[in-house]
Amino acid sequence: MHMPTHQAVHVQAPGEPLTLVDVETGSPPRDHVRIAVSACGVCGTDHAFVNGAFPDMSWPLTPGHEIAGTIAELGDGVDNYAVGDRVAVGWFGGHCNQCIPCRQGSFIHCEKLQVPSWQYPGGYAESVTVPANALARIPNELSFAEAAPMSCAGVTTFDALRKTRAVPGDRVAILGIGGLGHLGVQFARAMGFETIAIARGADKGDDARQLGAHHYIDSTAGDVSEALRALGGVSVVLGTAANSKAMGDVVGGLLPLGELTVVGVTPDPLPISPLQLITPGLDVTGHPSGTARDVEETMHFAVLSGVRARIEERPLTRAAEAYAAMEEGRARYRMVLTM
Repeated sequence: MHMPTHQAVHVQAPGEPLTLVDVETGSPPRDHVRIAVSACGVCGTDHAFVNGAFPDMSWPLTPGHEIAGTIAELGDGVDNYAVGDRVAVGWFGGHCNQCIPCRQGSFIHCEKLQVPSWQYPGGYAESVTVPANALARIPNELSFAEAAPMSCAGVTTFDALRKTRAVPGDRVAILGIGGLGHLGVQFARAMGFETIAIARGADKGDDARQLGAHHYIDSTAGDVSEALRALGGVSVVLGTAANSKAMGDVVGGLLPLGELTVVGVTPDPLPISPLQLITPGLDVTGHPSGTARDVEETMHFAVLSGVRARIEERPLTRAAEAYAAMEEGRARYRMVLTM
């Protein structure tokens, strides 16, 4: 008897090319479901996965943690979902429910948090098997290609902004307007903040305003903190650009008790001195993605507010091309693989 197969992208070893292969399609184990993937976003973090930058990775690797599709098969014990349900899975790919953070209800900090492509094969594939507690229901108003980026880029920016102390009418700056930042600008505007976009080059200003920014600061044109102070200072900066120097450069623009919330991933130290933090009483916070429920709330808010990722779609067979476009910064603003 032949096992059914599906197409998936494999990276054989760190830094190796993305190749399309046929993989056996197994049935989901207990408490898991198998999803027929319809769309998968290409995230900047995929670069780190492909290059083996995380601990305890196993090879070959199938990247992809912005997954949207339809439940094809249920494992034993899954009674709150049905075959045919439209679901998304993001960075949050399942929690253990047994470690202390889980028992405290802090599922995003699960000691055994599963991330698609890291702890199990990811979404650059026609089929993916995931823990049922990773699933977020997709609203009918969103297509699969629209939903996919919401499960990582969307929830990361939406959840980070709503967990700040900023209230409608406050000034909030989004540093970087790439895959995450272009959603951050839209969410900030939709939340009622006076929204400032900061990016490199005057040419991004028109885009920033189209996305909803009230103000645009070209970080190459002068002192960013000074420009922020000229606008009256900001309550929050959401740092989406993976650039520690750029994050350091905004701190002088924060109002007293202001917050720098960091979501752009880089290992480089932040060039910020205690003196800069102490007198104004600033907070510097790292914000991880969001749980499956946070993803659902992000998608619901996107439906209410009209926020959408700007996407370029490519078929799975052209995954290597979509990945290269993201890696080289040619994507405007999110590449999405479609099956």
